[in-house]
Amino acid sequence: MNDFHPFGWYAAKIAPHLPKKAFQPVKSRLFGGLAYVGLVITGILAVSLFHLHPVWNLLISVVLGFSFAALGFLGHEILHGTVVKTPWLRDLLGAIAFWPLCTGPKLWRKWHNASHHVHTQHEEKDPDAWPSMEKLAKSRLLSWVYRIPFPIRASFAFSSLSVMFTLHSIRMLFYFFKDFRRKNRAVVLFQFFLPWATWLGLLWLVGWEKWFFAFLLPLLVANTIVMSYISTNHRLNPLVPVNDPLANSLSVTVPKWVDILHFNFSYHTEHHLFPAMSSKYYPLVKTYIKRMWPDRYHEMPMGKALAALWKTPRVYYEQHELIEPKQGHVYGTLGNGLDPDRIVHRELETEKQPRSAKKRAKTKKAAGQGNL
Repeated sequence: MNDFHPFGWYAAKIAPHLPKKAFQPVKSRLFGGLAYVGLVITGILAVSLFHLHPVWNLLISVVLGFSFAALGFLGHEILHGTVVKTPWLRDLLGAIAFWPLCTGPKLWRKWHNASHHVHTQHEEKDPDAWPSMEKLAKSRLLSWVYRIPFPIRASFAFSSLSVMFTLHSIRMLFYFFKDFRRKNRAVVLFQFFLPWATWLGLLWLVGWEKWFFAFLLPLLVANTIVMSYISTNHRLNPLVPVNDPLANSLSVTVPKWVDILHFNFSYHTEHHLFPAMSSKYYPLVKTYIKRMWPDRYHEMPMGKALAALWKTPRVYYEQHELIEPKQGHVYGTLGNGLDPDRIVHRELETEKQPRSAKKRAKTKKAAGQGNL
C-alpha cells in the first residue's frame, strides 16, 4: 500500500458521522480510576501491615500489577485531554494515574503526544520506532545484539517486556531533557523523581520482602501488560513517509471485559485517528473505518499479534519489510505481505551478485599470477 493519507484525511471523513458528544471530555472515566486507586491503596496496606502467606501476597501483587497497568491506560487518556480539559487538573490527574509507572506528565506529553503521535513510524522522528538496516550499521551495540541467534534474542525480548516500559521511560527522560526550556527542566525532573522517592520510601518503611510484593512485582506485572499492548501497536507495521494510521498502526482484539477494565486501549488505530477523543467512542469509530476502508484496516487477536512478533525480527529493510540481519531472512509487514497465520521469509539475494563478482575477480587475478 503506497497511497498514504495523513490521519486528518481519515478523521475528516469519519467525523461527520459521529455524535457531537464523542468530541467532549468524559469525566465519568475518573470513577474507574478512583476504583483502581482504592485497590492499589488497599493492596499495598494489606501487604505492608499484615503477615500474609506468600500465596496471598502473590495474588495481591497480581491485582496490584493489573491496577498499575489500568491506571497507566487511564493516565494516557487523561493526558490526551479526553477526560478533563483544564491543563493543571489534567496534569495532576495524569501524574496520579502514572504514579505507579513512575512517568511524569510533562515528559509523557512531550514523548507520546508531541512526538510519537505526530511522527508515528517515522524512523528518525518517532522515539518509539524500531531501527532500519542503515541505523543498525551505524551502531556497534545494535550490530552486536543482532549477532545473537534469533531464537535467543526473541526469548530475551519477550522476557524484557516486564521491564521495558520503565527502562524506555528513563531513556526518554535523557532523550528529551535538552528539548525542554530551562525553566521547565526542574519540573520534569521533579515529576520523574517524586514517584520513585515515594516507592523507595515505602521500601525503607516495610523492608525488602514486603516491598517486593507491594511494588516491585506489581511493577513487573504492569510492565508486561502495558508492553504487550504497546509492542503490538506498530511493530508489525512498516515505517512510513506519511503518518497514515491505517498503514502504521494495528488494533488488537481482546475479550470485552478486558476492554472495559483497560479503557479500550486495544483500539489503537482508532486512537491515532482521534487522539483527542475518549476511547469510550472508539468502537463506533472502528465501525466506520471498517465500512469505508475494510482492505486497509489492520486488526487481529492480541495472542496472534504477540505470536507474530515472536516469529519476526525488529529491524526494517527498505522501510516496508523486516529483516533478520545475520541470516538475511526478509519478512513482510502488515499491508506488505505479512500473513500472521503463515509467517514465511524470503532470502535476501542482493549480496550474492557482488560476492560472485569478487570471487571471479580473485580467480582471474590468481590465474594471471599463475601465468607469470
